[in-house]
Amino acid sequence: MKIKFIIPFVILIVLLGVSFQKIQDKPVLYIIGDSTVQNGSGKGADSLWGWGSFMDLFLYTNRIEIQNHAKGGRSSRTFLTEGRWDSIMKTIKKGDYVLMQFGHNDGGELADTLRARGTIKGIGEESKDIYNPIRKVNETVYTYGYYMRKYANEAKEKGAIPIIVSPIPRNVFDKDGKIEKDKYGVWAKEVAGQTGAYFIDLNEMVIERYQKMGPEKVKIFFPKDHTHTNKEGAILNAELVTKGIRQLKKCELKKYIK
Repeated sequence: MKIKFIIPFVILIVLLGVSFQKIQDKPVLYIIGDSTVQNGSGKGADSLWGWGSFMDLFLYTNRIEIQNHAKGGRSSRTFLTEGRWDSIMKTIKKGDYVLMQFGHNDGGELADTLRARGTIKGIGEESKDIYNPIRKVNETVYTYGYYMRKYANEAKEKGAIPIIVSPIPRNVFDKDGKIEKDKYGVWAKEVAGQTGAYFIDLNEMVIERYQKMGPEKVKIFFPKDHTHTNKEGAILNAELVTKGIRQLKKCELKKYIK
């Protein structure tokens, strides 16, 4: 009689163990970037949203965990120097993914007293030693490409899959109804080529969609300025990011798309 009770109990323990292991093995999608990826606390303050806040609309969150670590005001440099990347490196594991989009804030000054968040333009190996008046430390500042390579290469060293995303365009149409491609979008693509990271040309995809819509319809997405979108604009961008993921050859992340 005891055996009849013991066997079902053992089976239950085994099943619980397998279920727990599946939870533990669930991959994580880390998202890093600036306010166009997560605005403020990610709850729509001032009607502004980033596209990273809506990736759960397009991915099966019961099969992949989404962690949006993007922070407003950050550049590819300051996301690193503030320790935000280091915190991700402590938990990231083989089979995880990193979506990264920077560029909007990289064009600022290197050592001004307001933010000191700029990077050297381009993707070369140049560097400049400065005194950072915000952090009150001496700092060596590198190029945009240097920081993006660091994110991609260190993710790969952990067995994770980096996906570089070119920055969404600003709402700036010329007299012919065209939007100029962002130079950081070009550099992002070049870094992806250097590191072997996947690349989503979100800048180009959004520009194409905006130009089809026209300036009058697009301006509805930008209630405050020419950079930050409302909810509808952020969802559109998230939809295009998902489209970009679907088009990536041999990228397993697409299997989590709804």
